Amino acid sequence: MKLKVENIKSFPTHYTLPLFDIPEMVARTKQSPTWLHMGAGNIFRIFVAGAQQKLLCHGHTDTGIIAYEAFDEEIVPQSFTSYDNLTMAVTLFADGSVNKRVIASIADAFSNDLTRLCEVIAKPSLQIISFTITEKGYAVDPAKVCATPSAAATTIEQVAAGLFARFQAGAKPLSLVSLDNFAENGTVLAKGILTVAEEWQKSGHVPEGFVDYVKSLAYPWTMIDKITPRPSPEVAKLLEADGFEDTAITQTKKDTFVASFVNAEAAGYLVIEDNFPNGRPPLEKAGVYMTDKETVRKTDQMKVCACLNPLHTVLGVAGTLLNYPTIAACMKDAQLVKLINQAAAEALPTVANPGIIDPEKFLHEVVTERFPNPFIPDTPARINCDASQKVPVRFGETLKERKARGLDIANLEAIPLFVALWLRYRMGKDDTGAVVELSPDPRLPEVFKALDGLQFGGKVDLSPMLSDVKTFGVDLYEVGLGEKIEGLFYELSAGPGTVARKLAELN
Repeated sequence: MKLKVENIKSFPTHYTLPLFDIPEMVARTKQSPTWLHMGAGNIFRIFVAGAQQKLLCHGHTDTGIIAYEAFDEEIVPQSFTSYDNLTMAVTLFADGSVNKRVIASIADAFSNDLTRLCEVIAKPSLQIISFTITEKGYAVDPAKVCATPSAAATTIEQVAAGLFARFQAGAKPLSLVSLDNFAENGTVLAKGILTVAEEWQKSGHVPEGFVDYVKSLAYPWTMIDKITPRPSPEVAKLLEADGFEDTAITQTKKDTFVASFVNAEAAGYLVIEDNFPNGRPPLEKAGVYMTDKETVRKTDQMKVCACLNPLHTVLGVAGTLLNYPTIAACMKDAQLVKLINQAAAEALPTVANPGIIDPEKFLHEVVTERFPNPFIPDTPARINCDASQKVPVRFGETLKERKARGLDIANLEAIPLFVALWLRYRMGKDDTGAVVELSPDPRLPEVFKALDGLQFGGKVDLSPMLSDVKTFGVDLYEVGLGEKIEGLFYELSAGPGTVARKLAELN
């Protein structure tokens, strides 16, 4: 059992296989591509490519997706080319059952080849360029934009260079679709592309009409939700028990964990603003919610600010302090379950029901099925990565909205306790006093520098941190929580065992 096109027909019958001619699909896609995806990560391989696979299997489309990776040049050869661009998708259900399917909708994959990328984007058949490059991948500093299209280096610059090739080839319309997990992602993507185009126009390297062309393109908003941890050795063992050979998990020089397989939970939601001027596949037939921008906004706010993401962040921080190895293990702690339920209760009054997904039902699924799933190998350490980019939205937006609506803030419990726990986590000691390895977060060492090496019972001026709007989305003193958080932090940092004792006080 090796993951090659020529071999998969001999796989055991409990493996779900593609129901289309793979070589024909590949040839057709290379000739007339309709979908290009930037960022060849795991959520793309199992969820986005999985949706296109459904359409191919049921005859709703006849082309696949071309994948491009600009950040980590090792991903494509190690997890695409070696396996004929196939993915072994392993879905892990809470009852212990497992679904194994071969995804073959990725027709081609390559990286760091600007000439070839421009050729694909210039094709008039192309309808979609989608992205999963993480939120920080969209940041564009005008002062650091490459000099010319031919010198494009970052993902955003390279896409802009491809759009310039498309502009020169006739300026066909197109949709650029961010599938990354942050609010108003389409607007952020549009700003990044436009910044690059404007800098090139200022320096005279593109004609004036190019900026207008970039502005005319569609940048739909989206909400995406699927927990997709790094490849698990336990899942590798499950596959090996079937005789599957390609189970090696490797770590690239840029710290990406890659394998032939992707493991993920069963639940998954994708909501997209229906704005595709050059056409699109019938994604609604693959379970995608196609809707309007306002509904996307409400759905995203429901998930990101109330029903999932802030709860994940709470578990990541508290779970690290309490030495829980997985998110599922955190959910066995009744006090942590109380804490995230309280955090949700504090945020829910600030979000609207989007209509297509009920917030209460969504929250119930998260707390009772998704987070407790013992077969999802998700860790607090993964959740804590780049937390400084997430906290302002996941908690700051709730505080701003509560203030705007005149809702009580002073008596909140979960949100101030989370902030205090986050500061306590940044001390670099768990609840026993042992040193913990902090997850990567480029901004926080500077912001929380005063906490470095702080001993139990020590004092430090917290006001510069708690008043930092960039870190928390609000000045926590201005909304009436600064002093409360100071008190909570000193309780939590008084000595070993104080985190567990403070959580035990939750009603």
